[in-house]
Amino acid sequence: MNIMRTAMLLAFMTALFMAVGYAIGGSGGMMIAFLMAAAMNLYSYWNADKMVLRMNHAVEVDEKNAPEYYGIVRALAERAGLPMPKVYLIDNPQPNAFATGRNPQNAAVAASTGLLERLSHEEVAGVMAHELAHVQYRDTLTMTITATLAGAISMLGNFAFFFGGNRENNNPLGFVGVLVAMIVAPLAAGMVQMAISRTREYSADRRGAEICGNPLWLASALDKIARNVERIHNPDAERNPAMAPLFIINPLSGERMDNLFSTHPDTANRIAALEEMARQGMGGSGGARPAPAPRNPEPREAGPWGAPAKPAVEEKPTQPNAGPWGRNPTGPKGRWS
Repeated sequence: MNIMRTAMLLAFMTALFMAVGYAIGGSGGMMIAFLMAAAMNLYSYWNADKMVLRMNHAVEVDEKNAPEYYGIVRALAERAGLPMPKVYLIDNPQPNAFATGRNPQNAAVAASTGLLERLSHEEVAGVMAHELAHVQYRDTLTMTITATLAGAISMLGNFAFFFGGNRENNNPLGFVGVLVAMIVAPLAAGMVQMAISRTREYSADRRGAEICGNPLWLASALDKIARNVERIHNPDAERNPAMAPLFIINPLSGERMDNLFSTHPDTANRIAALEEMARQGMGGSGGARPAPAPRNPEPREAGPWGAPAKPAVEEKPTQPNAGPWGRNPTGPKGRWS
């Protein structure tokens, strides 16, 4: 059902893009819009993952310099029957994560240092299982195409604002067509993009719970991430808000409403669905680690990370230490080898 809904929304986005081109320049404008969309989609298909990782200053890690983190992803990928993705780390105190890549054979997952510092082993496993579910369902490609089309529609809207009034002879809808291209189409495109994101998050939550083996691990992680995101600023995401739908929790704000204008479902609704999965005994045993972290747990030793969980009020990262995820600062800003 979710796949069908996503396909319908993508078809609507494509039709909307063509309609904007027609509203601005008639059949000629529609053809130009089609060619532009094809070029942009082709470029984004091959390069979107690199762009997203670069925008977030992500650094690739492996089992030598991030043994615990890399090991979690490897075990989950094997459990899900997926090729091992590339694993990245982001130097950011806001706990969050995302997946990218055009297909499972060319996928990458990225987690922030804030996520590894504030979540337990079980919760990190739940988050990374969610991201691998996006990879398995090829959601990363879907969201890339949607973002490209939404951006192209907005670009056409800007074009209509500056040039639409001077092209009335080529514009079959006149001033109404210009208004549609300027206002209605970009707004509709943004709403469709957000709707696709919300649809895929619920599916990834469910599949992620199955991959990690315990829905409560992901439920606890979502609760922690949402509370921290409300208080910790993410400057990279603020500079590139189009990336927001890729993250497991909206990195731009502590949005609490599950409505047409939210990039993600309400976290409380997602947690409730996962808890219902647990009550029904769905998700499996979770492998070698028998018990999840409780919801809203008190600060404790964060499992194999070997350091107490950090409070949510922290706005700036502390001086980094070498940890099990392989952080080796080489300068005042801290990077990884």
